[in-house]
Amino acid sequence: MKKLVLTLALVFGMLTANAQFFVGGQFAVAYDGDTENTTFRIAPEFGYAFNDAWTVAGSIGYTHVDNYNSFYIAPYARWTFFKKSFLSLLVDGGFGVSVGKQKGLDADTGFEIGFKPGIAFDLTDNFSLVAHYGFLGYRDKFNGSSVSGLSLSGNDLSFSLYYKF
Repeated sequence: MKKLVLTLALVFGMLTANAQFFVGGQFAVAYDGDTENTTFRIAPEFGYAFNDAWTVAGSIGYTHVDNYNSFYIAPYARWTFFKKSFLSLLVDGGFGVSVGKQKGLDADTGFEIGFKPGIAFDLTDNFSLVAHYGFLGYRDKFNGSSVSGLSLSGNDLSFSLYYKF
């Protein structure tokens, strides 16, 4: 039993030797010409990078679209599959739960599960900029939208700024 505990502690120590915590936030503004709606989203993010390839994180956010307001929480795992100098390509896989209310209607609960591709630019050793565009998965009333499959709308474009410590 002692050997098992020691082995697990050693493996955990090796996995977290280069790990870093980060905080940041997401800000998104999009205009949909078909519906003439402007979407505003702000969401603080926090996470833990185990190594250069794997990260776990989450965001808590607020979305506003005309007469619709939504609060959400969305944990995810990030896989960075390409890194060259200051540029990285990544994909976030996760799920989210939202509670939204449109003026004059009852509140509704939504959820999503899927993948969001992105690109990261390391601005300095501590700061990085991440952009996401697109969504592949299932979304039902999450932040006021629903989709099954691939979505490439303006609502799926976001920018985040991270501080690693």
